[in-house]
Amino acid sequence: IKMARRHDSARHEIVSAFRSFHGRTLGALAATGQLDLQEGFGPMPGGFIHVPYDDIAAAEAAVGPATAAVLVEPIIGEGGVIVPSDGYLRALRALCDRNGALLIFDEVQTGVGRTGTLYAYEQLGVTPDILTSAKGLGGGMPIGAVLARDEAANGFVPGSHGSTFGANPVSCRAALAVLDALDHGVLANAVAAGKRLGERLAALARKHGIVKEARGRGLMCGIELDRPARPLVERALDCGLILNATAGTVIRIIPPLVITPAEIDEGCDIIDRLLAEAAA
Repeated sequence: IKMARRHDSARHEIVSAFRSFHGRTLGALAATGQLDLQEGFGPMPGGFIHVPYDDIAAAEAAVGPATAAVLVEPIIGEGGVIVPSDGYLRALRALCDRNGALLIFDEVQTGVGRTGTLYAYEQLGVTPDILTSAKGLGGGMPIGAVLARDEAANGFVPGSHGSTFGANPVSCRAALAVLDALDHGVLANAVAAGKRLGERLAALARKHGIVKEARGRGLMCGIELDRPARPLVERALDCGLILNATAGTVIRIIPPLVITPAEIDEGCDIIDRLLAEAAA
C-alpha cells in the first residue's frame, strides 16, 4: 500500500474486493473487504474502496485518476475460497494499464506452491506490479516479503520505509530452505496431490446433497455447504482431521504441500463420513 501510494503522489486510492482479507494492521484491515473484521477498530484509514470480487464492471466504475492501485487476491482465501472466472484478472491488468494504476496481487495464501506453481499468477497469464508473500514462505518461521517491478518500486528510496524485524537472518534462512525444498520435489508433490484432492472433493460434492460446490486450485480447496460449516469442522477435529470453517458455510482445506496420497484419501474418507452424518 505504501509503495503504491509513493509511486505516484497524486494518487492515493486503493481499490480492493468485498470478502477479501489482507491483514490485521490498520492499513491492511482498511483494505480488507469484511466489515465484521473491522468492527471495534474504527475509524479506518481513508482512501480504500471496495467492489464485488470477479465483477470487472464494478472495478471499471471504481478505478479513476485517484487510483494508486487495485489490490486483489488471485483466489479469495479467508472469504470462502473463491476462484474468479477466466479473464477477470487479465481484465484487471488491462484496466490498471489504461488508467495508470498499479496491480497488486496478495499471494500470502496462494503463493509458495499452494496452487501448484511458486506463485499463482504464473498460471494466469497476468503479471502484477507488486506481489505480497508470507506465511508459507517461512515454513513456520515468521516472514513477509514484497516483490515489485522496478518501476513500481521507484518511490521507495533509502529512508522511505523500514521494519524493525525486517530480513532477520533466521527467518530468511528458513525461507531459503523452503525455496530449495520446492525445487527438490515438494512443488511436484503439491501438483500431484492437488489433482488428487480436487478429484476426491469433486466426487464428494456429487455424492452428498448438502454440498453446494467443491472448488479451488492445487492444494487450496473449499467445500461450500448448504448449512454452517463449523459443526462439521469441529467434528472432524474429534476424528483427527484439521479443517477450517470460513465465510460461514465453507470448509477450507489447505493441507501441507508434502501430504501423501494415503493421507489425502484418509482425510477425504473422514469428510465423506461426516457429510453423511450431517445429512442424516
